[in-house]
Amino acid sequence: MSFLSRDAQPSRLLVLNGNPARKTLCGAMAERIADSARELGQTVRLVHLEDLDFDANLRDGYRARMDWEPDLAALAESLTWCDRLVIVHPLWWGAAPAKLKGLFDRVLMPGFGFQYIEGKALPKPLLSGRKARVVITSDTPTVFLKWIYGNGWVKLLRRQILAFCGFRDLKVKYFSPVRGAKPEALAKMVEAAPGILG
Repeated sequence: MSFLSRDAQPSRLLVLNGNPARKTLCGAMAERIADSARELGQTVRLVHLEDLDFDANLRDGYRARMDWEPDLAALAESLTWCDRLVIVHPLWWGAAPAKLKGLFDRVLMPGFGFQYIEGKALPKPLLSGRKARVVITSDTPTVFLKWIYGNGWVKLLRRQILAFCGFRDLKVKYFSPVRGAKPEALAKMVEAAPGILG
């Protein structure tokens, strides 16, 4: 089954560059993915984490509601709008950059990402009907990431964040090792990134 729509109605694709800096390998990959989707006739929104101004610290947890800053409200609208999501981010200390994790903390709140139901053990996902894919860059070779370190962040991202909120078709594409890679190898990674759309 294809990730993108192949019928008359194009997909509404949100591409999120989850690197806190734009001029990076992840930024180039996100832009290449967005361009490729547009070339296939899809409707695309591209968001760079660097451009979002918000407090990444969920100061009071779920005890008190933190109002969304304008950039978070706009991103929430894009998440509601989209039916496909691609997140591109580097792996730092075995997980997402802090600002990206803070983005999940702030946006995917009860009432938006999911809803607690009285008398039920599991909450209701509120972003169902959408598909998601993830592109991860890493200095750690993929074999080490999966078989030595256990791939903890990817399990968490897929099961406890995206699937928890209702996203399906959760596939991940890895690009590593980035550190020490020659410019030609990095360019090939950028060109290969749209393969996540297949």
